[in-house]
Amino acid sequence: LWVGMVMCIPAYTLSASLVEAGMSGWQAVLTVFLANTIVLVPMLLIGHAGAKYGIPYAVLARTSFGTRGARLPALMRAIVACGWYGIQTWFGGSMIYTLLGVMNGAPIGGEAIGWLGINLAQLLCFLAFWAIQLYFVVHGMESIRQLETWTAPLKIAICFVLLWWVHDKAGGFGPLLEQRSQFVPGGLKEGQFWSTFWPSLTAMIGFWATLALNIPDFTRFARSQRDQVIGQTVGLPLPMGLLAALAVIVTSATVVLYGKALWDPVDLASRMTGIAVLVALIVLLVDTVSVNLAANLVGPAYDFSALAPRRISYRTGGYITAGLALVMMPWKILESTQNYIMTWLVGYSALLGPIAGVLVVDYYLVRKTALDVDQLYRHDGIYGYGNGWNKAALVAFALGVLPNIPGFLNAAFPASFPDVGDAFKTIYTYAWFVGVAIAAVVYGLMMRGME
Repeated sequence: LWVGMVMCIPAYTLSASLVEAGMSGWQAVLTVFLANTIVLVPMLLIGHAGAKYGIPYAVLARTSFGTRGARLPALMRAIVACGWYGIQTWFGGSMIYTLLGVMNGAPIGGEAIGWLGINLAQLLCFLAFWAIQLYFVVHGMESIRQLETWTAPLKIAICFVLLWWVHDKAGGFGPLLEQRSQFVPGGLKEGQFWSTFWPSLTAMIGFWATLALNIPDFTRFARSQRDQVIGQTVGLPLPMGLLAALAVIVTSATVVLYGKALWDPVDLASRMTGIAVLVALIVLLVDTVSVNLAANLVGPAYDFSALAPRRISYRTGGYITAGLALVMMPWKILESTQNYIMTWLVGYSALLGPIAGVLVVDYYLVRKTALDVDQLYRHDGIYGYGNGWNKAALVAFALGVLPNIPGFLNAAFPASFPDVGDAFKTIYTYAWFVGVAIAAVVYGLMMRGME
């Protein structure tokens, strides 16, 4: 499952954003690896409850936020996942758009449609790929699991084929591997490494921050704690680091082949010749479908269902996810590196970090990993907190998010909020860490006071 989700286009392009920011190729690889090692910790901690009790994330959240209050973290995680679902769908539509252009012998489309910012052909390709994924929404979790089982080995094989192809075509792996960072003495960004590293690390953590929360949706199917620990430890940091290295190596070869660095695998595939174009784009299409469904559909479908279990089924939750992904216009998020890293990745990590802090403290320090599963489904039970809301969790969440709001507003709307202080900008670069720490401490102290 992890191999299937890691091998995706957004993960491939992570190194690109870091090198563009000034890092050397290997600095980018190590940053990605370190970020995934850090985010592995809350994944293992939160995933324990799923494997032990067989409960999804939206139900686990009831122990800390309350049987009704759990709708808040479920909704936060679901909205973020809808954004990611849209982003992956946009990548898939772009592949169809590129493939049609190659088959046509010239780019298709025309002028951009006013406020949309994309042309009609791009919009239709986006909608076509969105429709393809509906098949798996209709046929449920088992069809997604089967897709991941079949595609994961294929993706590993394709990575080795891609390495062989660029090495053969370029006669080596090109100059990018020897390229120094821009932070060295005399470089364009001399002395600015740490001011770039920390927000980049936070953004890379944010990449998997959503799954760090809803990992019980997957570990609930694990046969033992040992399986979930080994599976995640082996399946996340190392493959992400290797994929980042693959991106650096392949891109370095494109400098030799095409005279410039091509970080977008869809763009690279479009420049291949003969049957290789068709094969490459079809593989990327299958890859995007499998990743999008596993990482960005399962979680929010459960989350939306948890908002009103009697009215919203898992399948209906999937329909809601797909619908919201349309209206979020994901191509807007991807217009620039600034939007992608500082606004999107760091921004939502500021929301999800506090939730992770609350969940971990509640499960390990307050509950000592002991839960009463039957009570999780009773509003008048021990997790009801009287009215279904635990004020300690709500206060901890609010205080964890609050310090990051000024920095987010400045990053997302610099023209409207130009006078945000440097202190708030600095705090925002550590958004996930700040949110986790504040929420964890506040929740622990308030729950001790309530006892």
